[in-house]
Amino acid sequence: QVHLLQTGGGSVQTGGSLRLSCAATSDSGVMAWFRQVPGQLREGVACINTQNHNSRVSDSVKGRFTISLDNSKNTVYLQMDNLQPADTAIYYCAARRWFGLKRSYYQDWSQGTQVTVSS
Repeated sequence: QVHLLQTGGGSVQTGGSLRLSCAATSDSGVMAWFRQVPGQLREGVACINTQNHNSRVSDSVKGRFTISLDNSKNTVYLQMDNLQPADTAIYYCAARRWFGLKRSYYQDWSQGTQVTVSS
């Protein structure tokens, strides 16, 4: 099992920026960010291969969100720019086992953190 410690999040106004961090206890091969609004399905936002740094972001955040990785720290980041009220959700970090944005691809999850964007 890979344990994930997530930090960051909070509240920001429309157009603002936030950065989320997620430190894993070991290399997991693939890490990702998801988000969920209460009553809705958990949505894949971005993922990254920890070996070759190949990444993918969802169409809903493309051009605004960036996923990156520091291998020396087993830490993945989600830089969120030009935030919009529709980005308001609980954000989760995930790890293992397959590259992609489907929830079923991942086995390990962080505790989640709230991101709120006000207009």
